[in-house]
Amino acid sequence: MSHPHDSVPDPTATPRGGETDWISTPLTADLLRGALDLERTARGLLPHRLPAWARAQCDDPQLALAEAQPSGVRLLFRTRATAIELDTLRTKMAYVGAPPRPDGQYDLRVDGRLAGRASVTGGDVRTMDMTTGAVQTQPGPVGTVRFTGLPDHAKDVEIWLPYNEITQLVALRTDAPVESVPAGERPVWLHHGSSLSHGSDAESPSTTWPALAAAGGDVELVNLGLGGGALLDPFTARALRDTPADLISVKLGINVVNADLMRLRAFTPAVHGFLDTIREGHPSTPLLVVSPLYCPIHEDTPGPCAPDFSNLKAGRLQFRATGDPAEVAAGKLTLNVIREELARIVHQRATDDPALYYLDGRELYGAADFAELPLPDQLHPDAATHRRIGERFAARVFGAGGPFTGKPRS
Repeated sequence: MSHPHDSVPDPTATPRGGETDWISTPLTADLLRGALDLERTARGLLPHRLPAWARAQCDDPQLALAEAQPSGVRLLFRTRATAIELDTLRTKMAYVGAPPRPDGQYDLRVDGRLAGRASVTGGDVRTMDMTTGAVQTQPGPVGTVRFTGLPDHAKDVEIWLPYNEITQLVALRTDAPVESVPAGERPVWLHHGSSLSHGSDAESPSTTWPALAAAGGDVELVNLGLGGGALLDPFTARALRDTPADLISVKLGINVVNADLMRLRAFTPAVHGFLDTIREGHPSTPLLVVSPLYCPIHEDTPGPCAPDFSNLKAGRLQFRATGDPAEVAAGKLTLNVIREELARIVHQRATDDPALYYLDGRELYGAADFAELPLPDQLHPDAATHRRIGERFAARVFGAGGPFTGKPRS
């Protein structure tokens, strides 16, 4: 597994030999991995992580934003090129009263190793007033990400798109021909989860914890981590059902508590229905249910979760739980309640489903980890914590004795 401190060439360096003779390659589906749908817009090619029919069944702006942010989506092609340019139109989020958010990163990986990192300028800016929910969009121009000084031999090139910026792909240019890479022999791992799986505050798109775990497990990632959107929606279950995969994991619970979406009476059958739907398309595929990671504000306090604006001007947004622990007796959900129920459900179902497994999320990030690597905003992990979670997932799930052993697709 390569690490963020690996040597990274200067993406703005002048290509060898002076002026570059560019070759333009049409952006087509065979050059992309990790997207479930591609939308042709007036300005480019927009990857989606939920299919159009699923998007039509929910008008939640948060879900629309999350699924259009291309976490885990990357271009993949084979080339001898020493210089690459990718034109994109980003949509960047901004928040009234807060400092500008960092630019999204593009990771260049060559033959599986990090070889460059860059960002683009321009693009649209979508500004939200978190106190009122009002949103305004300021349009901007197309930007270009450049990688140069690459080795002059045939190689597999991946460009991982920013996990936190909607990205329309406009044009791809290289100084040598490009060819698509056929689907390989590595197992396809399909993962669904919350903003932690989406990427939250990871350093870059190939260093979110699912991306790191996929690299450690030598699998192809399809990431349906949806910030704020892991809510047991039936359309998400059907998207998982219909997506080819050799290995499937679903990390459930934290968003249900955050949103105060349902009580225990509704949660239990919703989980059963979610798993039933996945099994319609993947009857014997190894399926792992992961319960919530440790999050002190919601361990024993129900939602909803609310932003704390007191330090917003200083660039520090934190979250707090606003529910009443006394209501747990009446069915309100906390992370401890959800872990206990998910463990019970998996144990019950595993009697007739030997390929169903359970992992307590605290094995990936628990109380001792919080003491060492606290959640900066009380809800989301930082870059170091993403690395720890990814490495632990790879060891426990893809490693010896783990539930994912690279079995062929069912």
